[in-house]
Amino acid sequence: MAMWIQAQQLQGEALHQMQALYGQHFPIEVRHYLAQWIESQLWDSVELDNPAEETKAKRLLDNLVTELQRKAQLQGGEDGFLLKIKLGHYASQLKSTYDRCPLELVRCIKHILHSEQRLVQEATNASCGSGGQAMDTLSQRHQQINQAFEELRLATQETENELRKLQHSQEYFIIQYQENLRIQAQLSSLSSLPPAERTQRETTLQSKRATVEAWLTREASTLQKYRLNLSEQHQKTLGLLRKQQTLILDEELIQWKRRQQLAGNGGPHEGGLDVLQSWCEKLADLIWQNRQQIRRCEHLTQQLPLPGPMEELLSKLNSDITDIISALVTSTFIIEKQPPQVLKTQTKFAATVRLLVGGKLNVHMNPPQVKAVIVSEQQAKALLKNESTHSESSGEILNNNCVMEYHQATGTLSAHFRNMSLKRIKRSDRRGAESVTEEKFTVLFESQFSVGGNELVFHVKTLSLPVVVIVHGSQDNNATATVLWDNAFAEPGRVPFIVPDKVLWPQLCEALDMKYKAEMHSGRGLSEDNLVFLAQKAFTSSSNNPEDYHNMTISWAQFNRESLPGRNFTFWQWFDGVVELMKKHLKPHWNDGAILGFVNKQQAQDMLLSKPNGTFLLRFSDSEIGGITIAWRLVWNLLPYTTKDFSIRSLADRISDLNHLLFLYPDRPKDEVFAKYYTPPLSKAVDGYVKPQIKQVVPESDSMLDPDGDFDLEDTMDVARHVEELLRRPLANQWSSHFAYVPNELLADTRRLL
Repeated sequence: MAMWIQAQQLQGEALHQMQALYGQHFPIEVRHYLAQWIESQLWDSVELDNPAEETKAKRLLDNLVTELQRKAQLQGGEDGFLLKIKLGHYASQLKSTYDRCPLELVRCIKHILHSEQRLVQEATNASCGSGGQAMDTLSQRHQQINQAFEELRLATQETENELRKLQHSQEYFIIQYQENLRIQAQLSSLSSLPPAERTQRETTLQSKRATVEAWLTREASTLQKYRLNLSEQHQKTLGLLRKQQTLILDEELIQWKRRQQLAGNGGPHEGGLDVLQSWCEKLADLIWQNRQQIRRCEHLTQQLPLPGPMEELLSKLNSDITDIISALVTSTFIIEKQPPQVLKTQTKFAATVRLLVGGKLNVHMNPPQVKAVIVSEQQAKALLKNESTHSESSGEILNNNCVMEYHQATGTLSAHFRNMSLKRIKRSDRRGAESVTEEKFTVLFESQFSVGGNELVFHVKTLSLPVVVIVHGSQDNNATATVLWDNAFAEPGRVPFIVPDKVLWPQLCEALDMKYKAEMHSGRGLSEDNLVFLAQKAFTSSSNNPEDYHNMTISWAQFNRESLPGRNFTFWQWFDGVVELMKKHLKPHWNDGAILGFVNKQQAQDMLLSKPNGTFLLRFSDSEIGGITIAWRLVWNLLPYTTKDFSIRSLADRISDLNHLLFLYPDRPKDEVFAKYYTPPLSKAVDGYVKPQIKQVVPESDSMLDPDGDFDLEDTMDVARHVEELLRRPLANQWSSHFAYVPNELLADTRRLL
């Protein structure tokens, strides 16, 4: 309800924009009387492109109708009678309109709420600025654009008024011209009259004709001047339109696309598309009005040809404004929802394309069809250079045709590809050390439609972000590296799909931090100490000074082509293994601050030496992808746990099992940190059976520790696997009801359990 209270305080253009959100598709009275209920519902939880969500949307519709009917029944007295009837009518109307398409109701309300939020935010920023505080850059830019639109509106209104004056003057000129012809006809007919009468009439008519011809001469000059002035005004307006269009398409839309690309690396979700659409629609409306004015000028010129350069001027104006509207239409055919950038063959995927000016230009009156094809990097280059006019394909996409649909509630024209699947892919010859997971493709969406009664025909195309095609899940890790590097370091307007081979280390840190934060769903990203640890790993360095790495560059090969020294995996593969482990099993512990993670063996030992016995810390394994180990003074480092281990027993339970562990570094009691994650105690025996309990223990002896402080893999793995196998078999009745289970990194001997 708070949002609606603020929305009602809007003024001027913002208030008009808010009011324009409502209509028969969703009456403003419904928003008013159900404000609190509407704002309390989880509209954003409904995925509009997922047909399976229709049940959830239907439930929201039914609840809305019920709430509206309840509100209607509460109205009493004479004053409430009409409102009761009106609200009841709206309940029936909404039920009838959206019962077969409840997702459209959700789309409508989401659009309304997001638009209201934007308008309120813009108004708040503007009021803060007027109070002496500096408005943020975004608000200033929006204000600049809105002011330019007001100038264009006034300029277009002025040329419209001048055009009407010209038309009125020209119509009067034609009437006088016809009067002159009539006088000439009368003079020609005087020959049949007697001489005396003819002379008198002739003198009068000639005097009248002279007056009319003099007026026509002056008026012809005036009309020509009006036409030239009007052409100059149109030229100025077209200049303003170009400037505004450049600002919106070459800056705002490009920035939106950049935010969309960074969202692929975990950046903030790309918002603001509805704002862009409203701007593009205003542009389309103004361009179309000016185009119609220019065409009316052409018609007036053809209707009354006068000596001068008007024909050439109007032809140039017509050509210029057609170029402007062509640029607008072709640039606003955009991908609203990108296909997945790591695309696995034989797997369903989705995408959505949208024409931002489709509703304003009435393209939906003859809904166009959109086709999707996958093309290679070379084919994409040829398309952008206009070297290829037809869409060659590098693979076969199933369900790749879709008709654009117009959603009246939001005014959007879009095509939702819900069930595409890449059946096959044709690879190109790879260069040097390049692998299949470094080869980039793109999904090309294209369509054709006409506006103005087939007066203008547009063939539009748009390319998706680069896509890496894989055929097996094992390729996902390396494909993700290619995508992350491309998303992070692609330059605007680049040749597809060129990216720098080397970047500054701080640039990569920013990309890694963005990815990590997104996967953790937390504001706790990578600290400066974490980034120093990563730099040490990437550059095989021992420096702890962050400044030492600020001017260093890291190459693609160092990132994910060359293995780390003494390892069989790359820097990215190690980092991505950490991310996957954390995302699947340890996210809450990271967000609680329980995991230091990015600490090497020596650092861990140095940190623990000054602490009491029983103090422990958690750090990521250097030797294993996606591994985490516990370090404390008795053992220093356990054999790393992996996803497989945590699918058997959680980290919190494993820490609970180890009585040696008392305090999480530096001094937090372990139960204070982990108790909320412990598995509840086992229930009592059922039907005479006692359920065994899995626990882990650590050998008392130091015999299994290697010189570096880790358990020796070769000595322990076979024993661990043997115990796992035993524990998964049916248990004999004579065995104890509690079994100490030691995962494969801890076991010393199977006899400890039997």
